[in-house]
Amino acid sequence: MPIFTAPDGTRLACHVHGTGEPLVVLPGGPMRASAYLGNLGGLDAHRQLVFLDLRGTGESEAPADPATYRCDRLVDDVEALRRHLGLERMDVLAHSAGGSLAMLYAARYPDRLGRLALITATPWALGLPATAEDRLAAARLRTSEPWFAEAFGAFEAWLSGTGGFDPVFVPFFYGRWDDAARAHAEREEDETNDDAADRYGADGAYDPDATRAALARVTAPVLVLAGEVDGGPRPALARRAADVFPAAEFVVQPGGGHYPWLDDPEWFVRRVADFFRAQD
Repeated sequence: MPIFTAPDGTRLACHVHGTGEPLVVLPGGPMRASAYLGNLGGLDAHRQLVFLDLRGTGESEAPADPATYRCDRLVDDVEALRRHLGLERMDVLAHSAGGSLAMLYAARYPDRLGRLALITATPWALGLPATAEDRLAAARLRTSEPWFAEAFGAFEAWLSGTGGFDPVFVPFFYGRWDDAARAHAEREEDETNDDAADRYGADGAYDPDATRAALARVTAPVLVLAGEVDGGPRPALARRAADVFPAAEFVVQPGGGHYPWLDDPEWFVRRVADFFRAQD
């Protein structure tokens, strides 16, 4: 397990799977240990995946200053990883909340970015949060599921603030609710640093206007992949994020939820691997 040091002295870990050209992977959560990504459905057969454990998660050290959990402060850690790997430019894949971190990295270091894949990425950095209406509209696509009737009311109450988080509605985050999805969901609490997650999007983390202006000048190829039944972001919101980039491809994975590599690994790996194989 490679260890490297952030500019503030925090010791960070990354996990390497596969062989070939490195592909840096930024996890979501926010602030969930990168272990939840597995091998991204088998993508490590095509690229060497370098999973970063963000500070205070997984095998990475907690920082002396908790304020450095803020998303914009984490950009320095991503750049430190590039330097550690000795890459002039690096390809990046980011999932969920990690998408906002990747956008901030691209805005600050456009010349260090090769290709960027944003997987069901939460576009908070662009001032585009998923709304309760988005999530409920996506949930209504699942009416044929045997668990829908019990889950929808609890989900609606949670989103409206009249009810607490209830595991009964976790299936809405997955395109296919099977044993693999259940096992994946059960690990979330143990893999997430809740204090760090609360600070990830703290005041000052995002400047959407400045970020949009910077990303409009990014020439790197970008893939924005949305899940057909994901509510955060829904495909329409993900497309708005894609429109910010001059050289973006937008694709919707059929039947995909928020963790699309679990729903249809073959489709996911083929589409993402093809993107990173493409020539500029």
